[in-house]
Amino acid sequence: MPTFPNECIDLTVTSPPYDNLRTYKGFVFDFETIARELFRVTKQGGVVVWVVGDATINGSETGTSFKQALYFKEIGFNLHDTMIWRKDNPFNFGSNYSYPQSFEYMLVLSKGKPKTINLIKDRLILNAGKEFKQTRRSDNDYMEYDKKKAMLNNIGKRYNVWDYPVESLANHPAIFPEKLAKDHIYSWSNEGDTVLDPMCGSGTTPKMAVLMNRNYIGIEIAKEYHSLSVKRVGAYEQQINAEFLKAI
Repeated sequence: MPTFPNECIDLTVTSPPYDNLRTYKGFVFDFETIARELFRVTKQGGVVVWVVGDATINGSETGTSFKQALYFKEIGFNLHDTMIWRKDNPFNFGSNYSYPQSFEYMLVLSKGKPKTINLIKDRLILNAGKEFKQTRRSDNDYMEYDKKKAMLNNIGKRYNVWDYPVESLANHPAIFPEKLAKDHIYSWSNEGDTVLDPMCGSGTTPKMAVLMNRNYIGIEIAKEYHSLSVKRVGAYEQQINAEFLKAI
């Protein structure tokens, strides 16, 4: 990233190797340097989606996710939303002293107000089609009903807890779901934007960026994972190019 010009990235979707849960080929994860570089290269109005969780060490959760969120705010990012990835099939069975861990945080960080917001609307509304009165807080601090009635729509905005299964891929210890990357790329970018993953691992973010007609940059320090990512993403680039040539 130090070779990038300032403010050249529209969106970053990534997940760091947090809390040394995996050795990651012996490489060291320098969070603060990466965070500062992300702020520098992100465009005004751009977004960083940071997927992270916490390990439990000696009976106490590390709080890494909270520490990182506060550092991002300290260097200038807005914490636009604290979202949850709830895992449909978590592998953590917990212990005799705690409930099994079944989620990770998806920190949505923005450089100023997000310039692109495409909120997904796929939530079925109960009592759709019925009229209701909205409440508001009055000048004397009491709740009161508005005089006008509103109609409930059939479909509403998705809540900020998203359900995805844990996915696996040969030769890589941890990938996040393709649909997670896809939904965030849709929500915070437009076609033709540039999407970055500075720790792209198996290439999930670049793959979904290609399929959604975004430009992408993927950075990977481990040669084995880089080769896997190039092979995985390249197959889809060839497919899309072939379909384009066929179409014209």
